[in-house]
Amino acid sequence: MSVEACAGGGLVAGPDGALRPHYWGHRQRLRDRFLAGGHAAMPEYELLELLLFNAIPKIDVKPLAKRLLAAFGDLNGVVAALKHRVLQVEGASERVYLQLRIIEAFAHRMAQSTILHREVLSSWDALITYCRTAMAHREIEQFRILFLDSKNILIADEEQAAGTVNHVPVYPREVAKRALELNAVSIILVHNHPSGDTTPSRADIDVTANIVAACCAIGVSVHDHVIIGKGQGYSFRQNGFI
Repeated sequence: MSVEACAGGGLVAGPDGALRPHYWGHRQRLRDRFLAGGHAAMPEYELLELLLFNAIPKIDVKPLAKRLLAAFGDLNGVVAALKHRVLQVEGASERVYLQLRIIEAFAHRMAQSTILHREVLSSWDALITYCRTAMAHREIEQFRILFLDSKNILIADEEQAAGTVNHVPVYPREVAKRALELNAVSIILVHNHPSGDTTPSRADIDVTANIVAACCAIGVSVHDHVIIGKGQGYSFRQNGFI
């Protein structure tokens, strides 16, 4: 990694007169401050620094943390960024990308634990929070299906398909087939709009109608189809499309 991609600031003299990099001791000071006071008062770039310590030894990672935030907007955007886009940021590496995926996996598992094997229709806010955590900051469209049993307990949460920035292929017959395999009684459809605008497209409306018809033929109901954006989700049921 180049010096320009790492640090800057030159050398400073320590108490013993020896010259050291200007960031000498910064990592331990940041760790101590985090452990003593938590994350609430820390800016996003410092939290990202703490993560990057595990990926990049010894050098100052603050410039890289700030470049990542500049490229992707905030921590959510950094963690959800596609691999090729992360690696385009000067100073980022495969190890940096691995740390981002690990943090994303933890966030998803923790959010998913609030709804998995629980009655989801009475925990709608938790469901939307989970879906936003998993999908809101994706750069491509993703289509997920939540499979419920007769008591509306979530028995499975699966990604059905991933697509492009504005399209994701979904096949109603495959949705119905998977519901039968899981012995699901009902399903909730969820997909994201990377643009942030949750207004359903004509294609969204048509595929929803086709899935409802396919599932109705096998006795599986579609509770809702939710579009996830940067803000609140759009409910097809609440807006009269189901």
